[in-house]
Amino acid sequence: MLELIGIHAAYGPVRALEDVSLKVDAGQIVCLLGANGAGKTTTLNCISGVVPAWRGRIIFDGEDIAGQPVDRIVARGIVQVPEGREIFPALSTEDNLVLGAWTRRRGDGRAKDLARVYELFPRLRERAEQPAGTLSGGEQQMLMIGRALMAKPRLLLFDEPSLGLSPILVQQVFDIIRRIHTEGMPILLVEQNARMALAVSAYGYILENGEIRLAGEAQMLATHPQVREAYLGA
Repeated sequence: MLELIGIHAAYGPVRALEDVSLKVDAGQIVCLLGANGAGKTTTLNCISGVVPAWRGRIIFDGEDIAGQPVDRIVARGIVQVPEGREIFPALSTEDNLVLGAWTRRRGDGRAKDLARVYELFPRLRERAEQPAGTLSGGEQQMLMIGRALMAKPRLLLFDEPSLGLSPILVQQVFDIIRRIHTEGMPILLVEQNARMALAVSAYGYILENGEIRLAGEAQMLATHPQVREAYLGA
């Protein structure tokens, strides 16, 4: 479904990614792990079109989308849930959700999709008229995921969905990711909680200093000595 082939990216003279290749098959959760500054977010941003790749190919459903504008990539079905609770705080919770469908035509099932989001996140229904900036951190993360679903994605990119959340909320977020996946959604997951990420994923990649250093089935990575020492505290 998605394949990165030899992606290079930079911020001015600073090289961020060097020959990064990875793959997400239909129906898979694939995780991308690494320390802060390893290039994980840059990888997602290259896929989303936010950061241009100066070399390499990004193949989605057989077409090279590298260099396409962000709105076209979203319209094709690649939607990113960014790190940092990027919401519109002055707008209501429901207005934030509706904005997620901005690339879609009116009357193409938005109401049905909004009802589905509210079924997945009953708390958001309760807070529908409340300014989004007054929501708790966990509720804002639910809003971010719900807004992404309103874009009718075919592939979801998650960037650190558990960042800053309590252990209970982390578990809730991963339960939601599992549920979305069981409904057939492929996911590329960047996550600081390596143990949780590997537990939900079929396959994983380890990124260090902008390069893929290790890749394999998630169960194998979870028992790999290098991964256990660096990311699992074992």
